[in-house]
Amino acid sequence: MNNHKHNIHRKRNKALGVPELIAIALGGMVGGGIFTILGISVSMIGVFTPLAIVLGGMIASLAAYSYIKLAIYYKDEGATYSFYKKTFPGSHFAASLIGWWVVFGYISTLALYSYTFASYAISGFNVSDSEWLRKLVAGLILLTFTLINIWSVKGMGKLEDLMVYTKLVILVVISFVLINNSQTTLPVLLHDNNNASFLSILIVASITFVAYEGFQLVINAVNEMEEPEKNIPKAIYSAIFLAVLIYFVISLGAILAIPFDDIVNNKEYALAAGADKILGHWGTDLVIAGALLATSSAISGTIFGASRQVAVIAKDGYFPAILSVRKNQIPIYAILAMSGLAFCLVLIGSLELILEFGSITFLLVSLLMAYANYTIRNLTDSSSVLTIIAFLALMTGTILIIYYEISFKLNQIFFIVGLYILLTLLSWLYSTGKSRQQDN
Repeated sequence: MNNHKHNIHRKRNKALGVPELIAIALGGMVGGGIFTILGISVSMIGVFTPLAIVLGGMIASLAAYSYIKLAIYYKDEGATYSFYKKTFPGSHFAASLIGWWVVFGYISTLALYSYTFASYAISGFNVSDSEWLRKLVAGLILLTFTLINIWSVKGMGKLEDLMVYTKLVILVVISFVLINNSQTTLPVLLHDNNNASFLSILIVASITFVAYEGFQLVINAVNEMEEPEKNIPKAIYSAIFLAVLIYFVISLGAILAIPFDDIVNNKEYALAAGADKILGHWGTDLVIAGALLATSSAISGTIFGASRQVAVIAKDGYFPAILSVRKNQIPIYAILAMSGLAFCLVLIGSLELILEFGSITFLLVSLLMAYANYTIRNLTDSSSVLTIIAFLALMTGTILIIYYEISFKLNQIFFIVGLYILLTLLSWLYSTGKSRQQDN
């Protein structure tokens, strides 16, 4: 009888089924991704943007393979950091390094989403080209969601659900409206813009990889879900497929409906820039509303999930101890630190710099996940061939971005490499401190 009661209680607590888990992953992925990457992608490869988006989704699916296998094996809500720490328990440096890298990956996405929010928020005004105003608005939206996350977890959760579902509806409407207002056809575009090489398409697929970051948020909910063995793979692969579909249809609609010059010249708010001429005032308002909702829900969800990961890493001794302090279960200092550092990145960098740093970070972290999965492939019941293919694809993506940076954005690569050296040095210092503590 007691056992029966225990099972009922357990089932009631495990409230998240596949639809909710897909919503969590889509909320993290379709977080301004398409609004952020569209202008940069069209400026580099034009009509081949939808193809690069599909290739990026294929890389993301390969990256997801190791995450899923490790998630089912470990069933740990700490996700990336916990998987690496448990796979290499003898190395403090390995745990510290992945902690620092993955957290700064999240900080870069916070910077990216807040920058995109600001670009769309001011796009309808005469001051839309003011870089400092854009950065100020980005800071204000970060501050808003920082305060929401500090004040009320329950309120944040309800707000997040509402934003995720509303933005998906708006994105579907935008894509249909764009395709219905096509100004040209694909054969014409291919005839006029067929000068992009396959290498440049692969480079864009790698640069825009950050648009698929977020599927791993499902793993953070492992303790609240039913049947993780079935539901984690179902939710993650379904969410990636839906994200690819949404990105593909919107990018296709955009290149058919909006002149390339409008997209390229206003790449920070590409969809809104051309929408006014094609869709009129209400269409532009719809695009801006979609962008603001998409970026808002991603900022909110990222602050919520990543701050808890920061608190766990700090508790383990790899971040400053103050970041582990919680008040009413809320890691206040972790939230403040993440938002503050994201704002610093907004102040320092351009949209492209933030995007490329974010993509390199998540490619590298996914690469380390593939390596961890390969190391214990017999325990996770993983295919050696698939894991190696994923590892090589992620390594190729990382090399391609670095090649692009060295060829065309040399000053950016110095900044990115410098930041990685700093993060690696800090992770090493904290890991040696932890080793000394244990020796004593």
